[in-house]
Amino acid sequence: ARRARRAAATRRARTAAAHQTPPEGWLEPETLTISMGGKEITLETGKIGRQADGSVVARCGDTVLFATACKSYDVVGDGTFAPFMVQYQEKFSAAGKTSGSFQRREGKLRDEEVLTCRLIDRPLRPLFPKGWAFDTQVLTNLMSYDGENRAEPLAITASSAALALSSVPVTAAVAGARVGLIDGQLVLNPTTSQMKESTLDLVMAGTKRAVLMIEGFADFLPEETLLEAVEMGQAAIAETAAAIEEWAARVGKPKHEGDLLLPPDDLLEVARAAAGDAYDSAMRISEKKERGKALAAAGALLDAALEGEDGESKYDSAHVQGAIKTLCTDAMRGMLRKEGLRSDGRGREDVRPIRAEASALPCTHGSALFTRGETQVMAVCTLGGDKSSQLIDDLDGGGHKTFYLQYNFPPSSVGEVGRTGAPGRREVGHGALAEKALRPALPSYDSGDWGYVTRVESTTTESNGSSSMASVCGGCLAMEDAGVPLKARVAGIAMGLILPEEDDDDAEPIILTDILGSEDALGQMDFKIAGSEDAVTAFQLDIKVEGITIDIMRMALAQAKRGRTHILGEMAKCSPPPRGQLADSAPRIITVSYPEELRAKIIGKGGENIQGIIAESGVSEMNLDGGVCTITAPSGEAADKAIELLKPYTEVPEVGKVYTNCVVKKITPFGAFVEIVPGQDGLIHISDVAVERIDKVEDVLSEGETVDEVKCVMITEKGQIRLSRKACLPGGDSAAYDNGAGAAAAAEAKKAAQAALEAIEVGQEFVGAEVVSVMPYGCFVRLQEGIDALVHVSQFSERRNEDARDLVSEGMVVSVAVEGRNDKGKLQLKKISDFADSDTD
Repeated sequence: ARRARRAAATRRARTAAAHQTPPEGWLEPETLTISMGGKEITLETGKIGRQADGSVVARCGDTVLFATACKSYDVVGDGTFAPFMVQYQEKFSAAGKTSGSFQRREGKLRDEEVLTCRLIDRPLRPLFPKGWAFDTQVLTNLMSYDGENRAEPLAITASSAALALSSVPVTAAVAGARVGLIDGQLVLNPTTSQMKESTLDLVMAGTKRAVLMIEGFADFLPEETLLEAVEMGQAAIAETAAAIEEWAARVGKPKHEGDLLLPPDDLLEVARAAAGDAYDSAMRISEKKERGKALAAAGALLDAALEGEDGESKYDSAHVQGAIKTLCTDAMRGMLRKEGLRSDGRGREDVRPIRAEASALPCTHGSALFTRGETQVMAVCTLGGDKSSQLIDDLDGGGHKTFYLQYNFPPSSVGEVGRTGAPGRREVGHGALAEKALRPALPSYDSGDWGYVTRVESTTTESNGSSSMASVCGGCLAMEDAGVPLKARVAGIAMGLILPEEDDDDAEPIILTDILGSEDALGQMDFKIAGSEDAVTAFQLDIKVEGITIDIMRMALAQAKRGRTHILGEMAKCSPPPRGQLADSAPRIITVSYPEELRAKIIGKGGENIQGIIAESGVSEMNLDGGVCTITAPSGEAADKAIELLKPYTEVPEVGKVYTNCVVKKITPFGAFVEIVPGQDGLIHISDVAVERIDKVEDVLSEGETVDEVKCVMITEKGQIRLSRKACLPGGDSAAYDNGAGAAAAAEAKKAAQAALEAIEVGQEFVGAEVVSVMPYGCFVRLQEGIDALVHVSQFSERRNEDARDLVSEGMVVSVAVEGRNDKGKLQLKKISDFADSDTD
């Protein structure tokens, strides 16, 4: 027993020591460093996220992403469609920020995050093996963002690396890259600062052999420039993807084998024998609904042929659907190769019939109904002021979008019942593509070429393929109908690809123009291109196989240009045509310049001035920025009223100009301050109040009184305004103030008065100086014409806080002596005799 206890204690000690001592290599990561576009990209695994099937920390500069890949333990799908999910999220903390949401944490994905999810999903999905039925999820988070190295291409690379390291048997590794065009030079992986100057934004992904995905936006660039950019990007991608594959083979997990839900070998031939002719006939029907009925009848025929003795199908329904898809693809391929025809009777390059109608809705600012075959969209353009802009809350500091397109795809557009509500990922992606296709055609908002915030809403009313490109066409016409002065008309088209059968090496790939929904579903490519007649503004490529070559892309772009030119020609036949001018219901946006130094005066205390103008005129908003006031009004009349009310606040006083109905704001011994325009006061000197000489301003004017007319006679270097009422009165010699004469005369008079004041010496006495005004703190006496000075109350009263008005009155006389000058040069007087009435000897 004693030996057993000792042995047990030894085992416990050894076990404790094993747990306390980390194994060799614990938390030491495996690292791969790649150079792309002059920047180092580092991929690291083995330190963070070790419970995931595959995990990668990717870094470029100080931008860091964490990507994981996991699969379920059991089969969950039917093998017809890979159950693959991608989630990409940007942590606001990555840029040292906090989310602006109520709960101050990340929640529902923002549109930009949804678009990045799609950028990751689209190139990875074709790489899953046929029959894969395990739930697979890739989670990618932006953990650190330096503001210069954009995350999208790195997110594609990191996500692919996580999958490559995992046990998921993807057929190849993928890498992402961005290409810009700056000053005519292609730049690989440009920084955020460089992209502000770029006329191209191309994000692409591919394997070491071929291109898988492209998303690009350009400022009217030729097709050849885009191909050069793709070639540059693919060359870098190929090196990176090859390096990831080699690294994954060395440090990754063994790949999962087996458990692929593949159809029985004989199913396709059985299905072809039973219903091949029926599917071939159905695929020749041009109308979508009728074709659907024929396909349903062929399906019923096939179900009957596959039915066993027990009344159940001999084969799994998912496998049967896969066989049906193959039969339809073969039928479509056969028609194209043998007859050069498609399901709706068109040739390879034919575009469906087009009809366009502008002003389709009466109360909108601009609208258009665009129909191409069985695809139709209703596009509406709405114009507004700054308050209509779309708020952006992102890691780059946020901002506002002044042009945005929102795409809607209700289930009724394909004759189905389905979910409605917030837009899904597909709607967000299609809307972003159409928006970026149209953006280069708009005049610049920031430079002031176009002052309206422009919103386009595109609703798909029926769909049989390429509704996003129809949204480009309809959105363009709707903006023209709203009066947006576009730089060029833009159209979009979707191209398809039918590759030859695997055993037919001599056959050429077939490129289709303006594809149907069935051609998109059964084909191997969806290549959307938008632009003007001569240049491209947007393009998006999705591949359903393991990539295509640059040569196929070149052929597709050339064919797309011919199709785009045809569509633009049909859009030119729009009937009724776009208005080309603002609708009566559209708001009016008018800009008024003002001196920047008057901004505070226009706004007023607590905004009272500008809010008063808005309330009285009925305009929607007024924005002051850099000396320009932008007025958004529901009508031209409201805008004109706001300009009229604003004008006094922006008016700069002019010498020689006569101002009417001016209110006296303040009376002083030396004159009256009068408001000539709101917020602008000027001084009427006592000598300019009346034609005749007056002793007191109050004899003629009083506070709150309205002066019929005053004339601006001088503006000093400090901006002080000198006015004359006398110049506007009969006998006031108004001509003396004209053409600057009044300003010169006033300046000379002021100069002479200043010289006389400076000539007065300390100790000089003035006998019998008349009291011209009395204030609580003292009285002003006139020493000589134009020179008044203060005798402080302390000079004639020994009582503290005595009110001078109780002791002296205007018109009394007193002898004074100059005692000195204060810091401002004003005279300080000393009383040397008692006050007396002016008629006393």
